This record gives sequence, C-alpha cells and structure tokens, in this order.
Amino acid sequence: MIRFDRVTKRYDGGTVAVDDLTLEAPTGRITVLVGPSGCGKTTMLRMVNRMITPTSGTISIDGRDTATLDVAELRRSIGYVIQHAGLFPHRTVVDNVATVPRLLGVDRRTARSRAMDLIERVGLEPSLARRYPAQLSGGQQQRVGVARALAADPPVMLMDEPFSAVDPVVREQLQNEFLRLQAELGKTILFVTHDIDEAIKLGDQVAVLRVGGILAQLDSPARLLADPADDFVAEFVGRDRGYRALAFEAAPELTLGTEPTTRLGATGEEVRALGQSWVLCLGADGEPIGWVRAEAVTTTLDPTLLHRGGTVARADGSLRALLDAALSSPSGRGVVADRDGRFLGTVLASEVVPAIEARRDEKGVPAP
Repeated sequence: MIRFDRVTKRYDGGTVAVDDLTLEAPTGRITVLVGPSGCGKTTMLRMVNRMITPTSGTISIDGRDTATLDVAELRRSIGYVIQHAGLFPHRTVVDNVATVPRLLGVDRRTARSRAMDLIERVGLEPSLARRYPAQLSGGQQQRVGVARALAADPPVMLMDEPFSAVDPVVREQLQNEFLRLQAELGKTILFVTHDIDEAIKLGDQVAVLRVGGILAQLDSPARLLADPADDFVAEFVGRDRGYRALAFEAAPELTLGTEPTTRLGATGEEVRALGQSWVLCLGADGEPIGWVRAEAVTTTLDPTLLHRGGTVARADGSLRALLDAALSSPSGRGVVADRDGRFLGTVLASEVVPAIEARRDEKGVPAP
C-alpha cells in the first residue's frame, strides 16, 4: 500500500503543487490520478520515489516512511514508466529491459533470459529483442518501457501518462495489454493520466484532483460516474457519464433474436433470398465479420462490401456494450457473441433500454 498522509509540496515563491493530501493506494490495485494541468499529478508520483521531496507530511510504502529509506534502494524497488518510454537509445531492446536486474547484481545471462520472457509477456515479438529503440514504433517502445519497469519484479509501479503519445488504436491495445498483465501480476500501481476515459477504464479507484493539488474525490470508477462529489468533478467526468456508467453493469439475460446470416462467397441471389435489407456475414469459425447491404451484392459477396462499423457485444459483457452494439449496427440489430467470439443472436436498443430501467429500479435510483 502507498499512503500519502497530509502531504504538501510548496515551491519557492509560494506555488503549491500538492496541498495537504491524504490518500491510500491499495496493495495490488490500480489507483489512477486524473485532473487538469497543474493539479500535481506528476509531482505526486515523483514524491513517491523521492525525485521530489515533500515540504511536509509523510509518504509510506507498506508502512515504511520513504524518507527513511536509502534512495537508490527505494528507486530500484519501484518500476517507473513515463510518456515517451525513456529508453536508452544506444542499447538494444533486450539490454534496455535487463538494465535494472543488472544493476541489482543479476548475472548477464539470467537478466537477459528474464528480459526475453518479459518482452513476450508484454506482447512483443522475440525478433524485436535485438533492435534499437529508434527501430521501433511508438507503441512498441511503450511496451518495452513497461517490460523494463517490470524487470526487477517491483511491488510498486509508477506510470506517468505512459500511453498518451501514441495513436488511439495503439493506445487501446496498450491499455488492454496493461490490464491483462495486471490481472496476472497484481502490482500496486499509481497511474497518471489527463484522460478521464482512460482513468475510468484502468482504475480500481480514481482520484480526481483540482488545480493546486487538492483532492476533489477518490472513488471507484462506477461511483465516480454515478455520484460526482461536486460540480467540478461532474464537469470533469463529463456529460455522458450516465452512458459510460453502463460499462459497470453486467448484461442481463435477454432473449436474443434469430438472425439469417451469410458467408463470404455467397451469390447475390443467396443473400437477397434471406429477405433482409442488411445481412450479417460470419467468418469460417462462426464469428461476425460485418454487415452487408443485400442489394450491393451483384455477383458474389467479397470483403470490400462489408460494413464493419458495428460493434459486437459479448453475452457476458456489459449493458453499455449491448446498447452500443445495437446503436452502432447499420441494421439497428446489435450483434451478440459468446466469449469465444461466435455469433449467438441479435438485440434491439428497444430491448436493452427496459433492462437499463429495471436495473435502476433494483438499485432504487429515480428515473431521470
């Protein structure tokens, strides 16, 4: 556990970066720090590993005051990931990852073997191990940065906007990979971001900070969305928080609609014979791969005719995923699959909304 106990950081000239902060980051959980520029997020991280010294108050890790610990020992026990990965440009990927174990006295062969394991664990191809950072994409560099932070198996990790410098698609991939890793490793993580959506997705708890380093609210993502502490938090979380809160509500058992389906290579006559203006196309393993407008298939159905904009919800997923699948589908029929990705049936938005209202009634939440 990381604990901030009435921590203040005041700079010469009177600027206050963090103001009388008390906060606990539970062991094995992700605590996300979010807020506008100037709210002290990065300062908080750097006070944990003593890159910045608090003006007052104490910071402890598992009950040990960090001010009493040897600085080098403290920093080697904490993984640190920053926005642009911070890799050594003159070292290969495998040697970047092996850096901290080597500093801790691990022999070169063991350190490199451990590094190769981590390179694969963060989703990189082993063939990249002998490349240099400049030969990697931004997303690959960030994965190397995470692997390097994990190399000494630290109990605590500090992550300062690690995914913000990559494009949205890569960012989502990195977030998903990060959650998968955390499910396996159970580290105690302080994660800084300016993106409330990222905070909601990744955090077991989210700390919203005001400018000046004042804690506005510390809560679970679901609670933060459902019950903002004040107008500042409500505005920062966003106006569509009711919709996003549905991501934390398990999908109910709905009777799915049967759906005529087709496959690539079907003739136009076969597709139109199904009697639907939009027809769902399945892959070889029964997975939904896109919708096709029946009248567009003049000869045979090929991949260029598929509309791929609709999302797919899992039957054991969330209410939000069900609703989004229905709203994003060109046919208005949301696609639902099992956990292996195989098509199960379809659902209408008009069927999901009553389930949302029923869930609100169960909780005693008044309808808007």
